Amino acid sequence: MTAMKAHLMHRDTDFDLETTLPPQGQALMDDLGLDQLCTAMSGADNEAFVVARAALLLGLSGPEEIAYRQHVLADCLTHPAVVRELYALVLETLARQRKIHRGLFLSSTSAILRGSLESLHMLIEMLVRMRDLARANSGRFRSEGLATMFAMLARELDDAYITQVKADLAELEFRRGELMSVGLGTYLTGVGHTLRKPRVTAHPMLDRLLGTGLPSHGFRIAERDEAGGRILSELKARGLDKVANAVAQATDNILAFIACLRSEVGFYVGCLNLHDRLAAASLPTCRPQICPDPRGMVWARGLYDPGLCLSGAPAVIGNDIDAGDADIVVITGANQGGKSTFLRALGLSQLMAQAGMFVAADAYRAPVRTGVFTHFKRQEDASMTSGKLDEELHRMSEIADEVSPGAVILFNESFSSTNEREGSQIAREVIRALREAKVRIAFVTHQYDLAHGLQVAGDEHIVFLRAARAEDGGRPFRLLPGEPLSTSFGADLYAEIFGQTVARARADESHDALGVP
Repeated sequence: MTAMKAHLMHRDTDFDLETTLPPQGQALMDDLGLDQLCTAMSGADNEAFVVARAALLLGLSGPEEIAYRQHVLADCLTHPAVVRELYALVLETLARQRKIHRGLFLSSTSAILRGSLESLHMLIEMLVRMRDLARANSGRFRSEGLATMFAMLARELDDAYITQVKADLAELEFRRGELMSVGLGTYLTGVGHTLRKPRVTAHPMLDRLLGTGLPSHGFRIAERDEAGGRILSELKARGLDKVANAVAQATDNILAFIACLRSEVGFYVGCLNLHDRLAAASLPTCRPQICPDPRGMVWARGLYDPGLCLSGAPAVIGNDIDAGDADIVVITGANQGGKSTFLRALGLSQLMAQAGMFVAADAYRAPVRTGVFTHFKRQEDASMTSGKLDEELHRMSEIADEVSPGAVILFNESFSSTNEREGSQIAREVIRALREAKVRIAFVTHQYDLAHGLQVAGDEHIVFLRAARAEDGGRPFRLLPGEPLSTSFGADLYAEIFGQTVARARADESHDALGVP
């Protein structure tokens, strides 16, 4: 049997959980709410959580790789019961292996061989069950990944092979003892310890009764001869050493395949779990279109933050965006109007798309990014070792060290810890440098000086969105194309603090502006 490979995440390699996560990984987890998403995919399974996190943070780098994984996921969504059954078999295998391992004391060669044989008997049984599942569903799967893996299980684990393996394992139990040869070396020391295959006759019992077998000589060790018993055990161990290592290696190879299945099938089961949660809330998902052209931003219909549903929000509002070939999206508007939520939706959708997953939207199209970064405002430094602006600039410097052309950075109220003029000037310089480096930007800001300065420049590669506010002060959580407004929405704050109606506060605000007493 050749080495078995799953290849459900990549066409020609295994999914490697040992790969180092990107430096911005923790910031993405915190700012985009990835913990919540990964928990929804994995439930209470910590290992599945690690797989989901790695898949999202280690995004694929090309449209063909993404399409390969999308096709496998489409198969999983079409036949979820089969995929879940396969995953259940994988988990059962690993649970039984842990039980076997706990019950063994691997202090000798014989113990290692005995433990490996017990594991192999169990693994062969479980592989046969997986093969039978593959046979029962042959032809139902259209994706290259699943179809190839199921065909491999049926081909490598045919009945003749399984019969031969079981016979070999039975022979390795040495029910009739071990036959080995040893040569004599210097000072009569044993050399060349070799385990031999015993001679098998058609009628071994009859040969023994009639004395027609091969002549043999032997000796017995006295019951209290501890030194003799120890020497004989060492002799036996040296003869079994190569066999024990070979059987242990075979066990490890199969367990490596099972562990790979746990990660790779587990990722798709996580996608099924998340899909079920969103479908139960009547929220749409779609297969994202991946553009080979790295220029431009994103186009989406009904894009929303899935974290809102997972946190139990009563209503989730989707938004549209058509950034075309723009390289900046500037988002302004009312407080609590959905700007930060939309920014998280942009980041999550990019990560989900490049992980080969579905996206939380009615329709979605975006290019592949070389990286996704976030620069969100943070809480004040409790240790008071640095000011808030210093902390923002330090994080921006770290991003600048890692970012590359084709990446996207999501800014949320960045550089607002100083006065508006200084913060806007810093933001303009950062934006200018990033645009020169071919980095795409989405920027949520309340700084009118910054937003207005970008708007009056008349740059056709900048898209402006504004969070809407209803006449009564309510929030429809809709973002619509619109230039930034000069108002700071002070009426909202005044009404919130003093309990005045928004309409009255606006009227007072207008009267003050007109000089009306």
